[in-house]
Amino acid sequence: MRPAILDPLFSPVASLAGVGPKLAELIARVTGREDPDDCRVVDLLFHAPSSLIDRRNRPGIALSPQGAIVTIEGRVDRHQPPPPGKSNMPYRVFLHDDTGELALTFFRAKGNWLEKSLPIDEIVMVSGKVDWFNGRPSMVHPDFIVKSSEAENLPLVEPVYPMTAGLTPKVLRKAIEGAVARLPDLPEWADEALTLRQGFPSVAEAFHGLHDPRDAADIDPQAPARRRLAYDEFLAGQVSLSLVRQRVRKVPGQPIRVKGDLAAKIIAGLPFSLTPSQKAAVEDVIKDMAGEDRMLRLLQGDVGAGKTLVALLAMSAAVEAGGQAVLMAPTEILARQHFSTISKLAGAAGVAVEVLTGRTKGREREQIIERIASGEAQIIIGTHALFQDAINYHNLMLAVVDEQHRFGVHQRLRLTAKGISPHMLVMTATPIPRTLVLAAFGDMDVSKLTEKPAGRKPIQTVTIPTERIGDIVARLRGAIGEGKKAYWICPLVEESDASDLMSAEERYAVLAKELGRDVGLIHGRMSGPEKDAVMGAFKTGEIRLLVATTVVEVGVDVPDATIMVIEHAERFGLAQLHQLRGRVGRGDEASTCILLYKGPLSETGRARLSILRDSEDGFLIAEEDLKLRGEGELLGTRQSGTPGFRIASLEAHADLLEIARKDAAYLLERDPELTSERGQNMRVLLYLHRRDEAIRFLRAG
Repeated sequence: MRPAILDPLFSPVASLAGVGPKLAELIARVTGREDPDDCRVVDLLFHAPSSLIDRRNRPGIALSPQGAIVTIEGRVDRHQPPPPGKSNMPYRVFLHDDTGELALTFFRAKGNWLEKSLPIDEIVMVSGKVDWFNGRPSMVHPDFIVKSSEAENLPLVEPVYPMTAGLTPKVLRKAIEGAVARLPDLPEWADEALTLRQGFPSVAEAFHGLHDPRDAADIDPQAPARRRLAYDEFLAGQVSLSLVRQRVRKVPGQPIRVKGDLAAKIIAGLPFSLTPSQKAAVEDVIKDMAGEDRMLRLLQGDVGAGKTLVALLAMSAAVEAGGQAVLMAPTEILARQHFSTISKLAGAAGVAVEVLTGRTKGREREQIIERIASGEAQIIIGTHALFQDAINYHNLMLAVVDEQHRFGVHQRLRLTAKGISPHMLVMTATPIPRTLVLAAFGDMDVSKLTEKPAGRKPIQTVTIPTERIGDIVARLRGAIGEGKKAYWICPLVEESDASDLMSAEERYAVLAKELGRDVGLIHGRMSGPEKDAVMGAFKTGEIRLLVATTVVEVGVDVPDATIMVIEHAERFGLAQLHQLRGRVGRGDEASTCILLYKGPLSETGRARLSILRDSEDGFLIAEEDLKLRGEGELLGTRQSGTPGFRIASLEAHADLLEIARKDAAYLLERDPELTSERGQNMRVLLYLHRRDEAIRFLRAG
């Protein structure tokens, strides 16, 4: 079904001249394709240069600065091969110009090749980095050697691409040149008025401009070629999201219209009142579910803002309507945490709650599956085990997905396929900037929880250099003596030669020696029962200091923990630091977060820690994180379900995302099946950007 015009671009990369199976594997790695067999010529087109080498600097030999890349034109004087039997010594070729003499230095070189490339008395041009030793200039392994008569073969401005081990710049450039040479004359899918207003080149011109930069301005994100390709990437994404959503919405929802008796019982049993934004979010969700269309809503709530309660009240409406609801969490710890919270609140209202994870085995698992199939289980909480083939629901009306960015679109769709078009609520405790919501979800309806529950006190955040770690340990000893609980977060599980970071295991050993049996350890490599045992001991107070990796980042709820120490805080992202800080300050006691950093801090590191120290507003922090780090890292680099843009950048091209969103909506409103001339061109765009999933939705109708 792919348009024939794109066939040259969808040949395997191994079809390019000089690219064999081994090289194809390296190209797959550098272009982000997990399966080398799935790497196509088109993937090279989107592998954008990150900088450029300017070879136009021709100062002459004597005036070449140390370490500079220069181009020298000179006459070859003599060859100086290594003495016989000394192959580890360099082969040198000397040439001169009007200003002085330059030694071209080669290691393990083939003399006959050098004699042919650099014949004595020939005038040649060489380009590379100049190093000075004892007042003499040398160029080790020049990047280019050409005869002066063939100067046009020396690229004066050369793009530099992100690389991977084993791949050489020359080989990658040659492969990319081969890919660009295969570009067909693509149709125009952008609006003519927009291309004129924005000064966009055609698609083919944009790819040529991307891979053949003339100066530094061509590498800039605001260069016309980059802006054109960024717009196309956003447009492909927005049209894809709209088509998927169109398909989801095509299947009518099961309207859930209830009095809200169950929700009222749950609210009556709460020791606190709902915040205004919780009330508003519940109203949004109930209103969506009462409509004819399926609900597809994103619930964003800062750490501790009460998303779980909103989800429970939504699920209670599905149960009251005679249906079932599921809540899917990304980790075992988070699933069991939700079960602990929800079963108490829902149980008081007479709702049957079950938990099902990969750890649930044998007869217990069979019995739970039977209760799910019969409808006896009304709310089911679990991990990805919830959408396995063996699980059949009696009447699934609502699917809630927590920490949605950790699940791909396919997993979310598989879960909703378990019922007759169930409504979907996706939640995140990572506040997402609006541009990222648009990029990852399109025009998804969004509810935000902006306040913290009543009684929560601000968390005092301080930054302390690692040299003062002894003071922190002394302070912890006093706090533990007073019956307080604390976390100590480390970035690594075990010590690694590749890193100087203190590992969780090593830090645990040091703290256990200092503080005795009050210290426990938890990390992601431990088995489920081991983690549960440690968390249980921490909750009961048998353990007072929990040394952990970021396994506690999301969903762990120990209300009386009041101290959070984050070691090597400069190595964490802002959003992650904010998540970790949110593990304390969950009760009514004053709490502290200590950010331990190793100096000297980079400018970004200093900015990151000062933002966190000065603010507890997760939405503000997320916006700042986007500015400092970019969208690739904000939700976890290229995790399933995140945009993973190759050319576009949300920081640099946010204005184009807004334009692409409106253009996609305008087009699909008038041509929902993409059958018009522009619609057919749009199909070419979708295939070019490998958005086959959206095309499948279109074909499925």
